[in-house]
Amino acid sequence: MNYSLRANRKYLESGNKNPPSKEIRNEQFENIRELRERFAFEGHAIISVDSKKRELVGNFRNGGKAYGEEAAEVLDHDFPSDAQGHALPYGVYDVQGNHGSVFVGTSHDTAQFAVDNIKRWWLEVGRKRYGHPRPKLLILADCGGSNGARLRLWKAQLERVLCDSCGLSVSVSHYPPGASKYNPIEHRLLCEISKNWAGCPLRDYETILNHIRTTKTKTGLRVRARLVTKYYPTGIRISDKEFKQLRFEPSDTLPKWNYVIDPPKM
Repeated sequence: MNYSLRANRKYLESGNKNPPSKEIRNEQFENIRELRERFAFEGHAIISVDSKKRELVGNFRNGGKAYGEEAAEVLDHDFPSDAQGHALPYGVYDVQGNHGSVFVGTSHDTAQFAVDNIKRWWLEVGRKRYGHPRPKLLILADCGGSNGARLRLWKAQLERVLCDSCGLSVSVSHYPPGASKYNPIEHRLLCEISKNWAGCPLRDYETILNHIRTTKTKTGLRVRARLVTKYYPTGIRISDKEFKQLRFEPSDTLPKWNYVIDPPKM
């Protein structure tokens, strides 16, 4: 009768009773493929971004197993009051260079935090590798979270911090709802970090940074990591008036998932 044990499937778009069809999802994947080929051919940067799960910093149980003569002894409960704080890893994965940069925040995972980390990557790594008279950047991101497709603050920060400050032309493509695991950073960087620190208690920030920095793969992945102690407040809103003044231009193809923000004209 076609019955079996089945797990829940993340498929429906939040707040939308009519999820996008398979044809629309496939169209977006084809669009992303074409964008990646064009940016790579022209020598511009392509990055995949996402936040990793918030971690409690302290002597707490960490899932998985690690080699050792004895099992590590950890606290029997994960009480936040026993923690040093929270770790918020935000990753920027260089798709062409197979190189990751992870910024471990201690505050909140907001759009400001996300865009500031992309700027840090560009200033420290990106502009040296992808020097170009008129630099362009393609960002591949999920549909939700601090870099969500519907988040006004995300678009505003991209314009102010990357376009206006760094002179970048930024193109953004979001993976369809329920398809975040196809984002390159998920299966090329973040999952490898999880494997590397599996079974190891994340007792302090230095331990977290060391596990991230020592993450490697047979394909040549190398990862940088740094701690970001800047405080990022929550609840910042972009008014309708401010949003209308933004320069972002929706694409002709699936405009809610694809858009471009150019630097101001001189």
